[in-house]
Amino acid sequence: MNKAVFLDRDGVINQERGHYTYGLEEFILNDGLFEALKVFQDKGFLLIVITNQGGIAKGLYSNADVEILHNYLIETLTKKGIHLTEIYYCPHHPDTGICLCRKPGSLMLEKALARFDIEASKSYFIGDNERDIIAGKAVDVNTIHIEPNTPLTTIIDQVV
Repeated sequence: MNKAVFLDRDGVINQERGHYTYGLEEFILNDGLFEALKVFQDKGFLLIVITNQGGIAKGLYSNADVEILHNYLIETLTKKGIHLTEIYYCPHHPDTGICLCRKPGSLMLEKALARFDIEASKSYFIGDNERDIIAGKAVDVNTIHIEPNTPLTTIIDQVV
């Protein structure tokens, strides 16, 4: 079985700004991101992003806007020799209806665990919000809570 590091997006990968991030000019990668992801990858972890993008349901931005940011992220990481296995995002928001995929729900994690044959007990979910921790614990993934915009290099030793 595989092992994975699951990562929330806003606040973990890129700067949390206190409101929705959907334009490239606002999408600023956090310090230490490349170094930490490279270490995780070199230690055999799959790298998977799990993110709520409720601004889509609110009509603030589109799926296409999210795809532009995610393609930019993939291209930037690829240039650094880092491979993202997958990016899962929930386009729903509780103000517009109920869904099963939005964190703290665990459906996105469940899909990734099954699709990539991942052993939960050897995997980690790094998040800056309690909903990330709740989602990870629901599927028995080890969880690491960080403050928003904390360099991932500060928690490498908790994973490897």
